[in-house]
Amino acid sequence: MTTELLSPSVPQRHRPSALGSDTRRFVELALTIARTDFKLRYFGSVLGYFWQLMRPLLFFGVIYVFFTQILHVGKGVPHYGVYLLTGIVLWTFFGEATGNAVSSLVGRESLLRKVRFPRLVIPLAVTMTSVFNLAMNSIAVIVFALINGVMPTLSWLWMIPIALGFIVIALGVGMLLSALYVRFRDVQPIWEVTLQMLFYASPIMYPAFDYKGLEHLAMLNPFAVLLEQMGHSFVHAHSYYLKVNGQLQLQVPWRSAYVAAGGWPHLIVALAFIPAVFALGLWFFTREAPYFAENL
Repeated sequence: MTTELLSPSVPQRHRPSALGSDTRRFVELALTIARTDFKLRYFGSVLGYFWQLMRPLLFFGVIYVFFTQILHVGKGVPHYGVYLLTGIVLWTFFGEATGNAVSSLVGRESLLRKVRFPRLVIPLAVTMTSVFNLAMNSIAVIVFALINGVMPTLSWLWMIPIALGFIVIALGVGMLLSALYVRFRDVQPIWEVTLQMLFYASPIMYPAFDYKGLEHLAMLNPFAVLLEQMGHSFVHAHSYYLKVNGQLQLQVPWRSAYVAAGGWPHLIVALAFIPAVFALGLWFFTREAPYFAENL
């Protein structure tokens, strides 16, 4: 490890970059930091990982009872609980990854000031730590789904690109927010409010058909696309009839994202947000990386 000079006169080529020049060292550093953070999070805790699992489960329990028993949202929808729990677990990952990434650079200020290393490993390690938690929580989701009678099919493989979509957009947002937070401390409260808005604007607590004719517009939200496809592929509930105002109406709660979006135009626009956000985050982080130490 070498100590870096923080003088503004240091040429750009001698400043620490986002990616560095050694790919192997970059990957090893990211994995090491992620593993260390994952272990330290539960160090000294008697129940350890159990607390990480309890947060989405308790939130799920409160939301499920309130929505099905009081508001009657999702009541009678086949496997609504499985859909709700899976959506909460995916959103918990996104919120945790981006929320922790915001202050990740500032939290390692002493390291950034003294050591030359690829700066991108910090938000990447934060995302990887959240991926570890997502993988563990997914085991509980699968067990819950099996208990509720959701039978495994090949369509479950769709969960891989769906989870990957959440990971890519979380990393993109994490890179952008962490770099912005170095300069602007207002980023954290703004993002907390934005997360709440995105949560309620996405079909996590309700199927997309509850948009009441606005499905195509709502499906411009990339999270809506990912969650709707999750319901179609993982929960795969069939259409059913629900009595509304004394009449039976056909309900199709979890159509494919393609059908819910009304075709390719809306779907492509929504999915394009994911690589666009990642590219924006990478570009801004790479631009700001050489100046993190002196801006802290």
